[in-house]
Amino acid sequence: MTRALPDIATDVVRWQAVHGRNHLPWQQTRDPYRVWLSEIMLQQTQVATVLEYYTRFLERFPDVRALAAAPEEDVMALWSGLGYYSRARNLHRCAREVVERHGGHFPRTAAVLAELPGIGRSTAGAIASFCFAERVPILDANVRRVLTRVLGFDADLAVARNERALWDQATALLPQADLHDAMPRYTQGLMDLGATLCTPKRPACILCPLHAQCAAAAAGNPEDYPVRTRKLLRRAQAWWFPLLHDGAGRIWLQRRPSEGGIWAGLYCPPMFESEGDVHAWMSRRGVSGPPEALGTVFHVLTHRDLHLHPLLARAPAHAVSADGEEAASGGWFAPAQWRALGLPAPIRKLLEQVHLPKAGQAEAIS
Repeated sequence: MTRALPDIATDVVRWQAVHGRNHLPWQQTRDPYRVWLSEIMLQQTQVATVLEYYTRFLERFPDVRALAAAPEEDVMALWSGLGYYSRARNLHRCAREVVERHGGHFPRTAAVLAELPGIGRSTAGAIASFCFAERVPILDANVRRVLTRVLGFDADLAVARNERALWDQATALLPQADLHDAMPRYTQGLMDLGATLCTPKRPACILCPLHAQCAAAAAGNPEDYPVRTRKLLRRAQAWWFPLLHDGAGRIWLQRRPSEGGIWAGLYCPPMFESEGDVHAWMSRRGVSGPPEALGTVFHVLTHRDLHLHPLLARAPAHAVSADGEEAASGGWFAPAQWRALGLPAPIRKLLEQVHLPKAGQAEAIS
Protein backbone atom coordinates (compact mmCIF):
# COMPACT_ATOMS: atom_id res chain seq x y z
CA MET A 1 0.00 0.00 0.00
CA THR A 2 1.43 3.36 -1.02
CA ARG A 3 1.93 5.73 1.90
CA ALA A 4 0.09 9.04 1.52
CA LEU A 5 2.33 12.06 1.29
CA PRO A 6 2.47 14.00 4.55
CA ASP A 7 1.43 17.65 4.69
CA ILE A 8 4.68 19.26 5.79
CA ALA A 9 4.65 22.69 4.17
CA THR A 10 2.86 24.58 6.96
CA ASP A 11 5.06 23.09 9.68
CA VAL A 12 8.25 23.89 7.76
CA VAL A 13 7.18 27.49 7.11
CA ARG A 14 6.22 28.09 10.75
CA TRP A 15 9.42 26.52 12.06
CA GLN A 16 11.62 28.52 9.72
CA ALA A 17 10.07 31.80 10.78
CA VAL A 18 10.97 31.16 14.42
CA HIS A 19 13.95 28.79 14.43
CA GLY A 20 15.47 28.90 10.97
CA ARG A 21 18.53 30.77 9.79
CA ASN A 22 17.48 34.34 9.02
CA HIS A 23 20.76 36.22 9.53
CA LEU A 24 22.72 35.37 6.40
CA PRO A 25 23.19 38.27 3.96
CA TRP A 26 21.66 36.49 0.97
CA GLN A 27 18.51 35.80 3.00
CA GLN A 28 17.75 39.51 3.28
CA THR A 29 17.16 40.01 -0.42
CA ARG A 30 15.14 38.83 -3.38
CA ASP A 31 17.72 40.14 -5.80
CA PRO A 32 18.36 37.14 -8.10
CA TYR A 33 21.98 38.19 -8.68
CA ARG A 34 22.80 37.95 -4.98
CA VAL A 35 20.82 34.77 -4.46
CA TRP A 36 22.44 33.16 -7.51
CA LEU A 37 25.91 34.17 -6.33
CA SER A 38 25.31 32.67 -2.89
CA GLU A 39 23.84 29.46 -4.31
CA ILE A 40 26.85 28.86 -6.57
CA MET A 41 29.31 29.61 -3.77
CA LEU A 42 27.49 27.35 -1.31
CA GLN A 43 27.78 24.30 -3.56
CA GLN A 44 30.06 21.92 -1.61
CA THR A 45 31.33 24.80 0.54
CA GLN A 46 30.58 25.69 4.16
CA VAL A 47 28.61 28.85 4.98
CA ALA A 48 31.41 30.22 7.15
CA THR A 49 33.83 30.05 4.23
CA VAL A 50 31.38 31.57 1.75
CA LEU A 51 30.56 34.66 3.84
CA GLU A 52 33.91 36.36 3.29
CA TYR A 53 34.04 35.55 -0.43
CA TYR A 54 30.44 36.64 -0.94
CA THR A 55 31.14 40.06 0.56
CA ARG A 56 34.31 40.55 -1.49
CA PHE A 57 32.56 39.54 -4.71
CA LEU A 58 29.76 42.04 -4.18
CA GLU A 59 32.24 44.81 -3.43
CA ARG A 60 34.12 44.09 -6.66
CA PHE A 61 31.14 43.05 -8.81
CA PRO A 62 28.00 44.70 -7.37
CA ASP A 63 25.70 43.48 -10.14
CA VAL A 64 25.57 41.02 -13.00
CA ARG A 65 26.70 43.58 -15.57
CA ALA A 66 29.85 44.34 -13.59
CA LEU A 67 30.64 40.64 -13.35
CA ALA A 68 29.97 40.05 -17.04
CA ALA A 69 32.28 42.92 -18.03
CA ALA A 70 35.18 41.72 -15.90
CA PRO A 71 38.11 39.77 -17.36
CA GLU A 72 38.01 36.08 -16.50
CA GLU A 73 41.39 36.40 -14.77
CA ASP A 74 39.91 38.92 -12.30
CA VAL A 75 37.04 36.56 -11.49
CA MET A 76 39.38 33.61 -10.99
CA ALA A 77 41.70 35.68 -8.80
CA LEU A 78 38.85 36.72 -6.51
CA TRP A 79 37.62 33.11 -6.35
CA SER A 80 41.10 31.79 -5.54
CA GLY A 81 41.03 29.55 -2.48
CA LEU A 82 37.30 28.79 -2.66
CA GLY A 83 37.90 25.64 -4.70
CA TYR A 84 35.86 23.84 -7.37
CA TYR A 85 37.01 26.42 -9.91
CA SER A 86 34.64 25.32 -12.64
CA ARG A 87 32.03 27.16 -10.59
CA ALA A 88 33.87 30.45 -11.13
CA ARG A 89 34.24 29.88 -14.85
CA ASN A 90 30.55 29.02 -15.18
CA LEU A 91 29.65 31.99 -12.97
CA HIS A 92 31.41 34.31 -15.40
CA ARG A 93 29.88 32.65 -18.47
CA CYS A 94 26.44 32.77 -16.89
CA ALA A 95 26.75 36.48 -16.11
CA ARG A 96 27.64 37.17 -19.73
CA GLU A 97 24.68 35.15 -20.99
CA VAL A 98 22.30 36.96 -18.64
CA VAL A 99 23.52 40.26 -20.05
CA GLU A 100 23.70 39.20 -23.69
CA ARG A 101 20.58 37.01 -23.93
CA HIS A 102 18.34 38.45 -21.22
CA GLY A 103 19.25 42.13 -21.13
CA GLY A 104 20.91 41.89 -17.73
CA HIS A 105 17.81 40.46 -16.03
CA PHE A 106 17.68 36.92 -14.65
CA PRO A 107 14.86 34.77 -16.09
CA ARG A 108 11.92 34.44 -13.72
CA THR A 109 11.27 30.72 -14.15
CA ALA A 110 13.33 27.72 -13.07
CA ALA A 111 12.98 26.12 -16.50
CA VAL A 112 14.73 29.01 -18.25
CA LEU A 113 17.23 29.58 -15.44
CA ALA A 114 18.35 25.96 -15.78
CA GLU A 115 19.44 26.67 -19.37
CA LEU A 116 22.18 29.02 -18.14
CA PRO A 117 25.78 27.81 -17.57
CA GLY A 118 26.41 26.31 -14.14
CA ILE A 119 22.77 26.41 -13.04
CA GLY A 120 21.32 22.97 -12.49
CA ARG A 121 17.74 22.11 -11.62
CA SER A 122 18.14 22.58 -7.88
CA THR A 123 19.95 25.92 -8.13
CA ALA A 124 17.37 27.13 -10.65
CA GLY A 125 14.62 26.11 -8.25
CA ALA A 126 16.25 27.98 -5.39
CA ILE A 127 16.55 31.22 -7.38
CA ALA A 128 13.03 30.97 -8.75
CA SER A 129 11.59 30.13 -5.34
CA PHE A 130 13.46 32.73 -3.32
CA CYS A 131 13.25 35.60 -5.80
CA PHE A 132 10.07 35.00 -7.80
CA ALA A 133 8.05 32.71 -5.46
CA GLU A 134 7.67 30.11 -8.20
CA ARG A 135 6.23 26.83 -6.95
CA VAL A 136 9.24 24.65 -7.75
CA PRO A 137 11.27 22.30 -5.53
CA ILE A 138 14.97 22.05 -4.84
CA LEU A 139 16.95 18.93 -4.02
CA ASP A 140 20.33 19.95 -2.69
CA ALA A 141 22.09 17.57 -0.30
CA ASN A 142 20.35 18.92 2.80
CA VAL A 143 16.86 18.89 1.31
CA ARG A 144 17.36 15.45 -0.24
CA ARG A 145 18.27 14.09 3.18
CA VAL A 146 15.24 15.69 4.90
CA LEU A 147 12.74 14.53 2.32
CA THR A 148 13.98 10.96 1.96
CA ARG A 149 13.79 10.56 5.73
CA VAL A 150 10.35 12.12 6.07
CA LEU A 151 9.00 10.05 3.19
CA GLY A 152 10.89 6.87 4.03
CA PHE A 153 12.09 7.03 0.43
CA ASP A 154 14.43 4.06 0.29
CA ALA A 155 14.84 3.72 -3.48
CA ASP A 156 18.42 3.93 -4.74
CA LEU A 157 19.07 7.51 -5.88
CA ALA A 158 21.94 6.31 -8.04
CA VAL A 159 19.18 5.13 -10.41
CA ALA A 160 17.86 7.96 -12.57
CA ARG A 161 14.18 6.95 -12.42
CA ASN A 162 14.30 6.95 -8.61
CA GLU A 163 15.83 10.42 -8.60
CA ARG A 164 13.01 11.59 -10.88
CA ALA A 165 10.45 9.99 -8.56
CA LEU A 166 11.87 11.93 -5.62
CA TRP A 167 11.65 15.17 -7.62
CA ASP A 168 7.99 14.39 -8.31
CA GLN A 169 7.27 13.83 -4.62
CA ALA A 170 9.20 16.97 -3.67
CA THR A 171 6.97 18.91 -6.06
CA ALA A 172 3.81 17.44 -4.54
CA LEU A 173 4.90 18.54 -1.06
CA LEU A 174 5.25 22.22 -1.97
CA PRO A 175 3.00 24.89 -0.42
CA GLN A 176 -0.29 25.49 -2.21
CA ALA A 177 -1.22 28.97 -1.03
CA ASP A 178 0.31 32.36 -0.17
CA LEU A 179 3.26 31.48 -2.39
CA HIS A 180 4.85 34.94 -2.25
CA ASP A 181 5.74 34.40 1.41
CA ALA A 182 5.47 30.63 1.73
CA MET A 183 7.76 29.50 -1.09
CA PRO A 184 10.91 31.36 0.01
CA ARG A 185 10.41 30.37 3.64
CA TYR A 186 9.55 26.75 2.84
CA THR A 187 12.60 26.36 0.62
CA GLN A 188 14.85 27.98 3.20
CA GLY A 189 13.24 25.95 5.96
CA LEU A 190 14.08 22.61 4.34
CA MET A 191 17.66 23.76 3.83
CA ASP A 192 17.89 24.91 7.44
CA LEU A 193 16.47 21.65 8.79
CA GLY A 194 19.07 19.67 6.89
CA ALA A 195 21.90 21.94 8.02
CA THR A 196 20.97 22.18 11.71
CA LEU A 197 18.73 19.29 12.85
CA CYS A 198 18.41 16.62 10.15
CA THR A 199 22.16 16.15 9.92
CA PRO A 200 23.86 13.12 8.30
CA LYS A 201 24.91 11.71 11.67
CA ARG A 202 23.01 11.85 14.95
CA PRO A 203 20.07 13.97 13.73
CA ALA A 204 18.20 15.86 16.46
CA CYS A 205 14.88 14.22 15.62
CA ILE A 206 13.13 15.19 18.85
CA LEU A 207 13.55 18.88 17.98
CA CYS A 208 12.41 18.56 14.40
CA PRO A 209 8.99 20.02 13.48
CA LEU A 210 8.46 17.05 11.15
CA HIS A 211 9.24 14.41 13.76
CA ALA A 212 5.64 13.19 14.07
CA GLN A 213 5.35 12.77 10.28
CA CYS A 214 8.81 11.33 9.62
CA ALA A 215 8.88 7.72 8.47
CA ALA A 216 12.58 7.32 9.23
CA ALA A 217 12.20 8.68 12.75
CA ALA A 218 9.31 6.30 13.38
CA ALA A 219 11.41 3.37 12.15
CA GLY A 220 14.40 4.50 14.17
CA ASN A 221 16.78 4.48 11.20
CA PRO A 222 17.19 8.07 9.89
CA GLU A 223 20.90 7.55 9.20
CA ASP A 224 20.00 4.96 6.56
CA TYR A 225 18.75 7.78 4.29
CA PRO A 226 19.26 8.80 1.57
CA VAL A 227 20.10 5.56 -0.20
CA ARG A 228 22.77 5.76 -2.90
CA THR A 229 24.74 2.65 -3.80
CA ARG A 230 27.10 4.19 -6.34
CA LYS A 231 30.05 5.50 -4.37
CA LEU A 232 32.52 8.12 -5.52
CA LEU A 233 35.74 6.44 -6.61
CA ARG A 234 38.82 8.17 -5.25
CA ARG A 235 42.27 7.90 -6.71
CA ALA A 236 45.69 9.25 -5.89
CA GLN A 237 47.71 11.35 -8.30
CA ALA A 238 51.27 12.67 -8.01
CA TRP A 239 52.52 15.85 -9.64
CA TRP A 240 56.06 17.23 -9.68
CA PHE A 241 56.74 20.85 -10.51
CA PRO A 242 59.62 23.32 -10.65
CA LEU A 243 59.28 26.29 -8.33
CA LEU A 244 61.59 28.62 -10.21
CA HIS A 245 62.77 31.95 -8.83
CA ASP A 246 64.97 34.50 -10.54
CA GLY A 247 67.04 35.60 -7.53
CA ALA A 248 65.10 38.84 -7.26
CA GLY A 249 62.09 37.47 -5.41
CA ARG A 250 60.03 36.62 -8.49
CA ILE A 251 58.40 33.24 -9.22
CA TRP A 252 57.65 31.76 -12.66
CA LEU A 253 53.94 30.91 -13.06
CA GLN A 254 51.89 29.86 -16.08
CA ARG A 255 48.16 30.07 -16.67
CA ARG A 256 46.67 26.64 -17.21
CA PRO A 257 44.27 26.11 -20.15
CA SER A 258 40.79 27.42 -19.40
CA GLU A 259 38.93 24.33 -20.55
CA GLY A 260 39.08 20.99 -18.76
CA GLY A 261 41.43 19.52 -16.21
CA ILE A 262 42.24 20.38 -12.62
CA TRP A 263 42.73 24.08 -11.85
CA ALA A 264 41.77 25.13 -15.37
CA GLY A 265 42.37 28.83 -15.91
CA LEU A 266 44.47 29.24 -12.76
CA TYR A 267 48.13 30.19 -12.46
CA CYS A 268 50.56 27.44 -11.41
CA PRO A 269 54.13 26.39 -11.92
CA PRO A 270 54.46 23.94 -14.85
CA MET A 271 53.12 20.55 -13.75
CA PHE A 272 54.58 17.12 -14.61
CA GLU A 273 53.70 13.52 -13.85
CA SER A 274 57.26 12.44 -12.97
CA GLU A 275 60.32 13.91 -11.33
CA GLY A 276 62.38 13.00 -14.38
CA ASP A 277 60.18 15.14 -16.60
CA VAL A 278 60.78 18.14 -14.30
CA HIS A 279 64.55 17.74 -14.42
CA ALA A 280 64.46 17.38 -18.20
CA TRP A 281 62.30 20.50 -18.54
CA MET A 282 64.64 22.52 -16.32
CA SER A 283 67.75 21.25 -18.11
CA ARG A 284 66.40 22.36 -21.49
CA ARG A 285 65.91 25.85 -20.08
CA GLY A 286 69.36 26.31 -18.64
CA VAL A 287 68.51 25.78 -14.98
CA SER A 288 71.82 24.79 -13.39
CA GLY A 289 72.53 23.08 -10.10
CA PRO A 290 70.35 20.53 -8.33
CA PRO A 291 66.93 21.79 -7.21
CA GLU A 292 65.89 21.59 -3.58
CA ALA A 293 63.04 19.20 -2.81
CA LEU A 294 60.61 20.98 -0.49
CA GLY A 295 58.75 17.89 0.66
CA THR A 296 55.37 16.54 -0.34
CA VAL A 297 52.29 18.75 -0.22
CA PHE A 298 49.08 16.72 0.22
CA HIS A 299 45.84 18.19 -1.13
CA VAL A 300 42.38 16.60 -1.18
CA LEU A 301 39.98 17.18 -4.07
CA THR A 302 36.47 15.80 -4.48
CA HIS A 303 37.49 12.53 -6.08
CA ARG A 304 41.26 12.42 -5.91
CA ASP A 305 44.15 12.92 -3.53
CA LEU A 306 46.97 15.03 -4.93
CA HIS A 307 50.55 14.47 -3.85
CA LEU A 308 52.48 17.56 -4.95
CA HIS A 309 56.27 17.58 -5.09
CA PRO A 310 57.76 21.08 -5.50
CA LEU A 311 61.41 21.46 -6.52
CA LEU A 312 62.87 24.89 -5.73
CA ALA A 313 65.52 26.22 -8.11
CA ARG A 314 66.98 29.45 -9.36
CA ALA A 315 66.73 30.15 -13.08
CA PRO A 316 67.98 32.90 -15.37
CA ALA A 317 65.10 35.29 -16.01
CA HIS A 318 65.40 34.77 -19.76
CA ALA A 319 65.45 30.95 -19.59
CA VAL A 320 61.73 30.30 -19.45
CA SER A 321 60.41 33.51 -20.93
CA ALA A 322 62.43 32.86 -24.09
CA ASP A 323 60.06 30.02 -24.95
CA GLY A 324 57.32 31.58 -27.07
CA GLU A 325 54.43 29.38 -25.91
CA GLU A 326 55.37 29.61 -22.25
CA ALA A 327 55.98 33.35 -22.46
CA ALA A 328 52.47 33.81 -23.82
CA SER A 329 50.84 31.93 -20.94
CA GLY A 330 53.12 32.86 -18.04
CA GLY A 331 55.61 35.22 -16.56
CA TRP A 332 57.76 36.20 -13.61
CA PHE A 333 55.67 37.48 -10.70
CA ALA A 334 56.76 39.33 -7.59
CA PRO A 335 54.80 38.59 -4.37
CA ALA A 336 52.50 41.60 -4.77
CA GLN A 337 51.67 40.38 -8.26
CA TRP A 338 51.11 36.66 -7.65
CA ARG A 339 48.96 37.38 -4.61
CA ALA A 340 46.50 39.07 -6.97
CA LEU A 341 46.34 36.09 -9.33
CA GLY A 342 43.93 33.19 -9.35
CA LEU A 343 46.01 30.49 -7.67
CA PRO A 344 45.01 27.02 -6.42
CA ALA A 345 44.90 26.97 -2.63
CA PRO A 346 47.89 24.61 -2.14
CA ILE A 347 50.07 26.64 -4.51
CA ARG A 348 49.17 29.89 -2.76
CA LYS A 349 49.94 28.35 0.63
CA LEU A 350 53.26 27.02 -0.61
CA LEU A 351 54.31 30.37 -2.05
CA GLU A 352 53.44 32.08 1.22
CA GLN A 353 55.74 29.68 3.07
CA VAL A 354 58.74 29.69 0.77
CA HIS A 355 61.62 31.97 1.71
CA LEU A 356 63.35 32.88 -1.50
CA PRO A 357 67.11 33.19 -1.06
CA LYS A 358 69.19 36.22 -1.72
CA ALA A 359 72.55 35.83 -3.38
CA GLY A 360 74.74 33.44 -1.40
CA GLN A 361 71.99 32.28 0.98
CA ALA A 362 70.60 28.78 1.30
CA GLU A 363 67.13 28.11 0.03
CA ALA A 364 64.54 27.00 2.56
CA ILE A 365 60.90 26.61 3.40
CA SER A 366 59.54 27.27 6.86
